[in-house]
Amino acid sequence: MKIGLVGYQNGGKSTVFELLTGTAPDPSKMQSGQSAQANVPDERYDKLIELHNPKKEVPPRIELFDTPGLNKSEQAGNAQRLGVIREAAGLVQVIGVHTGVDPLEEVDAFETDKVLADLQSVGNRMEKLEKDVTKPRPDRDDLKAELEALQPVHAKLDAGESLLGFEFSELQEQVCKSFSLLTRKPGLVVLNTADSDIDAEMVSAVEAKGVKAVAAPVGLELEVAALPDDERAMFAEEMGLGEPCRERLLRAIFEVTNQITFYTSGEKEVHAWLLRRGSTVLEAAHSIHSDLARGFVRAEVWPVDELLRLGSERELKAAGVNQVIGKEYIVQDGDEVFIRANV
Repeated sequence: MKIGLVGYQNGGKSTVFELLTGTAPDPSKMQSGQSAQANVPDERYDKLIELHNPKKEVPPRIELFDTPGLNKSEQAGNAQRLGVIREAAGLVQVIGVHTGVDPLEEVDAFETDKVLADLQSVGNRMEKLEKDVTKPRPDRDDLKAELEALQPVHAKLDAGESLLGFEFSELQEQVCKSFSLLTRKPGLVVLNTADSDIDAEMVSAVEAKGVKAVAAPVGLELEVAALPDDERAMFAEEMGLGEPCRERLLRAIFEVTNQITFYTSGEKEVHAWLLRRGSTVLEAAHSIHSDLARGFVRAEVWPVDELLRLGSERELKAAGVNQVIGKEYIVQDGDEVFIRANV
């Protein structure tokens, strides 16, 4: 899963990137963006490692893409800057409230930037379609239908409105899929504070705009993370830092992107997989390997918590906790999945 880190200049976006991934920003990639993996804390995964002592370990991970900084004074170039994250599953906007900016203004400005970027994508396609439908082409009726499907989408964007709550028809879903529309992506706002004091009213005001917000002293926590282990806890206590904001931010990203974790585990490998909530076991099989989805026969599932409680797969099956299911089964958070396929 890829998450785009976005924000206006000097907001602390790259500091969030470093805190979550442990990778320092590369100045040479300021204009193109930088990508790195962040391991997500997962107690169930840690216990599976203890249980199996596997040869290979693959923790739950998300890919974070630190995008080029946006410019509030020259918004014309922001559509191109945002274009590099169209494939992202969600967007995290970092706002440097410690610099004195108005977070509500920045949320509104970013919403405008997303609308303009989507308007440009849809508008460019419509311009081409308007020319093509005037030509004697064998697919002209299909192109006319596509153009008609895009018109209400374009009208919504042209009115300066997001598409997040817009009900798409089946055809509109089909013709808009390639755009990866930014205004349809789930979002999170990170209010980058100077210290551990959190302004609850500010968080509430941002969330009143329909986006989840988290306040965190990102720069301060990055400093704490760089300290030796024996000094870290003492300094964090002195500064009034509670739960590490790294874990809070990663949990919030999971929440807004509606992700769950399922597992495959054994002596050879313990692997934690991310999957969109509501997905079928067939989709889970595809995320492991396309061959497993193509040759899917059935799957066996059980809750990881039960495996950990009983101590072994043998005991789990003896207790009848496991179930054999078909491809329509909806995978639950914390499931362990074993796919049987003809490949």
